[in-house]
Amino acid sequence: MLREYVPVLMIFAVSLGAAVVMVVGSQILSNRRPTSVKGEPYESGIPPLGDTRDRFAVKYYVVAMLFLLFDVEVVVLFTWAVVFRELGLFGFVAILLFLLMLVVGLLYEWKKGALEWD
Repeated sequence: MLREYVPVLMIFAVSLGAAVVMVVGSQILSNRRPTSVKGEPYESGIPPLGDTRDRFAVKYYVVAMLFLLFDVEVVVLFTWAVVFRELGLFGFVAILLFLLMLVVGLLYEWKKGALEWD
């Protein structure tokens, strides 16, 4: 029974070994010359403004959640498309209801101004 897990353990060991080799190799082969400019936080070439512990606006998190929601929608649509013929009419109606709920949610968010970035 344990023989079935040998390939998985081998993949795990190889990936762990590769990660260790890359981390140790980068430490050994790197050319470290720290300067004050290299130690500063990078913000698109602009000098940092304010404190790093400032709070983000709630709209940032709402947009992030909407992005994740529509990423999940794409995953559901791809998996649905793969088995579309096997699901028949039931699968078609189910995905139409799913898309209808997403469109209603999107219209609600749009009307509430969640997609406005001010």
